[in-house]
Amino acid sequence: MQQFDAVWLNANIATMQETENAYGTINNAALAIKDGVIAYVGPQTNLPEFDRKTTAVYDIAGQWILPGFIDCHTHLVYAGSRANEFEMRLNGANYQDIAAAGGGIKSTVAATRQASEQQLFKLAQQRLNTLLSQGVTTVEIKSGYGLDLANEEKILKVAALLDQQHPISISKTFLGAHALPTEYANDADGYIDAVCAMLPILQQQNLVDAVDVFCENIGFSIEQTRKVFAAATALGLPVKAHAEQLSNLGGSALVAEFAGLSADHIEFLDQAGVQAMAKAGTVAVLLPGAYYFLRETQQPPIELLRQNGVAMALATDLNPGTSPLCSLPLMLNMGCTLFRLTPEEALLGVTRHAATALGYKDRGILATGMRADFACYAITQPAELCYQYGVSNLSQLFIAGKEVNN
Repeated sequence: MQQFDAVWLNANIATMQETENAYGTINNAALAIKDGVIAYVGPQTNLPEFDRKTTAVYDIAGQWILPGFIDCHTHLVYAGSRANEFEMRLNGANYQDIAAAGGGIKSTVAATRQASEQQLFKLAQQRLNTLLSQGVTTVEIKSGYGLDLANEEKILKVAALLDQQHPISISKTFLGAHALPTEYANDADGYIDAVCAMLPILQQQNLVDAVDVFCENIGFSIEQTRKVFAAATALGLPVKAHAEQLSNLGGSALVAEFAGLSADHIEFLDQAGVQAMAKAGTVAVLLPGAYYFLRETQQPPIELLRQNGVAMALATDLNPGTSPLCSLPLMLNMGCTLFRLTPEEALLGVTRHAATALGYKDRGILATGMRADFACYAITQPAELCYQYGVSNLSQLFIAGKEVNN
């Protein structure tokens, strides 16, 4: 007789695996967990015998089970608000006007530097709680609002503490090369040297899971990005980039050259970049929230990505300046309505492909041996999660086999 900790019966399961069925669907299915991992997922008729006296049994009467959602691109640890800039833009101010008034990323850096670890933790915890209530079980948190060693370390320590104390699993990304701090005005090369020097110090404290660079005309050049990538690779750290958001600089192809995890934004990505990503297995992370909030018009090359078999992930890009949107369900809807993803593509983008974008092999799909990160939804079909926004159909959420009160 099989030993399980809990079993779900009379379920419809979207495993998000590659099968002949859309969403990897198994109808009339069962799921069982043991010691925080999935011990069985498949047709209920094939479920092994188990001791019902010692096993928690949930009859979910036709509800749907999906993998826990993964938000694979956020800047979630920050202080301050830039609502004033939002208002200024709507009243006709341009980027230069806002910068002259002390706005832009520098205002967030100033507020984040002034905030204590405790203050940043509390603010970030509230944002994570919101994501948790939406069925999100894993979140990537980038640094990048400190722009010096002490404050980048502070942000990453907050992310590590959240990983320890919050139910959501946290992936920590060092984005020291996010913008040029005032201390290095007109010395981008000098700042890149400083970023490379920060890397081993932060890694020794186990604060870095991956390294990111804002590779763009208003960020850092290909040559500067390459230097950071080389330093990260020498330490055994995977790389990714904010790339091709505003122009086609070639950052995505550079990520692929380093066998990087993902190229994110990629609105101006060309065919050569797409093909390089396809060859390297680099994920394209789509960020419709920033596209929407900035009222952009250049869409990512979705059809090219499809034709070349590049995996597409979806994320919130939660940040105070260009995507102050703490809602992965909204990204599902936007991914479909703005970028014309199919609902299956969108849901793959917050499950299987999002896991790949973070380098995880133990989550993102429902299969035997995977982490028991999953959610039960009172829906009639998976597309409802993309179609309707603002109404929660989440009935149960489990992270590593433990039920979370959402």
